[in-house]
Amino acid sequence: MPPAHVAVKAGGAAVVATLAALSADDRQFLLLAAVAAFGLAALALRDVLAPVRVAADAEGVTVVRGYAGRRRLAWPEVTAIRVDERRRLLMDTRLLEIESADDLFLFSFFDLGADVHDVADALERLRRHALSRPEG
Repeated sequence: MPPAHVAVKAGGAAVVATLAALSADDRQFLLLAAVAAFGLAALALRDVLAPVRVAADAEGVTVVRGYAGRRRLAWPEVTAIRVDERRRLLMDTRLLEIESADDLFLFSFFDLGADVHDVADALERLRRHALSRPEG
């Protein structure tokens, strides 16, 4: 996770919390601002606790699961690596999908800090290389 993204989320939480404190007389705004500040702070904390969302080596891939948990998948457990691209409301979204028999893990550019196509290509090269090695 790029440090700038973490800083923006933490700064946003601080700004919204300050706005909430300054608007204590407006209960609706206070509630909305408090929820927004809490949400941004939670996202920033997640980025600090689990800054690397996907890590791979010759044996397999480790992905973040849930808030900050991790799951290790050996390459034979990975059934697909692909990029899902969609266009909605004039916005293009690209998500890296890492699929196993029982789970699907989704990662965006903001999760990876890199282009999802580049990450998918690198993971697929590692996977093909690992699966082509003779057992021994």
